[in-house]
Amino acid sequence: MALRQWCATRHIADPPEIRARPVAGKASALPPDLRAMLGVGQEEALGYRHVRLTCGHTVLSEAHNWFVPTRLPPEMNTALASSDTPFGKVIAPLGFTRERLASQRGRAPGCPAGTVLAHRALLRLANGWPISLVVECYTAANLAKSQPGK
Repeated sequence: MALRQWCATRHIADPPEIRARPVAGKASALPPDLRAMLGVGQEEALGYRHVRLTCGHTVLSEAHNWFVPTRLPPEMNTALASSDTPFGKVIAPLGFTRERLASQRGRAPGCPAGTVLAHRALLRLANGWPISLVVECYTAANLAKSQPGK
C-alpha cells in the first residue's frame, strides 16, 4: 500500500500497480530466530516468498517473506502461491499490524547488491499472533526524481 502510493507520487508508472514477481533460485536460509519470532515449533511448515516488487517495469524492492500458512485462510494461501499480488495486499483483510525490527542504510544479509535501504519487520494478526517475518531490500530506483506528467 505504501509502495503503491510511492509509485503514484513519483509517477513511476501509470497505473501505479505493484506486482510481486517471483525470484527464481533456491530459498534463502531461515533466519536463526525465525521460528521463535513466529511462535512455531520445528515441525510446523512455513511458507516462503522471494519476490521483486515492481511498479510498471521498475523494481522498487526485493523481499524475502517467511510466513505461517496455517494462520491464513486457504484462499489466501492459494493467492500467495499462484498470483503476483503482494503479501500485504493478500492478507490486508486480516487487519494485520507491522512491527519494524530493524532498518539500515545499504545492504542487509539476504539483500542484493545495490540495495539502498533494508527493513526487517514482523507482521502480526489482529489477535497479536505473528504471521510473517519480512526482509525488504529497497533499490536505488526509489531515489529517482519524480517524473511529473509521465
